[in-house]
Amino acid sequence: MDLAHLLECRMVTPKVIDAEFVLIRYEKLNPESSFHKNITQKEEKYGKSSIFSLIHKNEESAFLYYYLQALQNVHIEKRLRILNLGINSGDEFEIIEKICKNFETLELIGIDYCESAITEAKEKFKNNKNIKFYQHDINALNSLELGEFDLIISIGTLQSSNLEFNKLLMSIVQNQLKKDGAMILGFPNCRWIDGEMLYGARVKNYPFSEMGLLYKDVIFSKKYLQQKKFRVTITGKDYIFLTATSIRKD
Repeated sequence: MDLAHLLECRMVTPKVIDAEFVLIRYEKLNPESSFHKNITQKEEKYGKSSIFSLIHKNEESAFLYYYLQALQNVHIEKRLRILNLGINSGDEFEIIEKICKNFETLELIGIDYCESAITEAKEKFKNNKNIKFYQHDINALNSLELGEFDLIISIGTLQSSNLEFNKLLMSIVQNQLKKDGAMILGFPNCRWIDGEMLYGARVKNYPFSEMGLLYKDVIFSKKYLQQKKFRVTITGKDYIFLTATSIRKD
């Protein structure tokens, strides 16, 4: 699989040649089939009809394993108020619903800038009275007056080009996160091409994976949260997960 991704291919079913040889086969990916390149409306880059909507990261073991690990590390069942920034159609809430026996007692709020994604999320969870969704600009998060949360989750959102990462993170910690709360931040160290998740973040003007900006944001988050008396762990591969839990004694 690693070789397939390095060659920007997907692995197809191997073919047995004889008792000693197996033919390993790859299929070349279409580089144009990527939400990184195909943008019709900026607001709908991650919308219901976008290429992004065809991605199911909950089915990717490299994502799911470390996300579940992060939820376990923050003791998800004890986090009664949960905020997700960049919820899209609600994938992260689906996992929480599956693993939490006390799911109905939790209050979950999801926010996303994309209207069609929020509409889809509302339809998906229409029978869950403990979940609310808002179509809103995270830059103006304080205007919603949502109060403080036991857990804040944001995966692949705070690094968006229209957001000032450092300033926004500090504001969220100071205004929306309880002092004894927890935080899960997911930093994509991958790119999606033709439905496949390929390892390695890539920035403009580089023909190869360059992770300087990724680690810059991860390290800033770690240092800032440690200053605020949080224990921080960093895990993952295709998605880097930063998990922070309060160690305050007061």
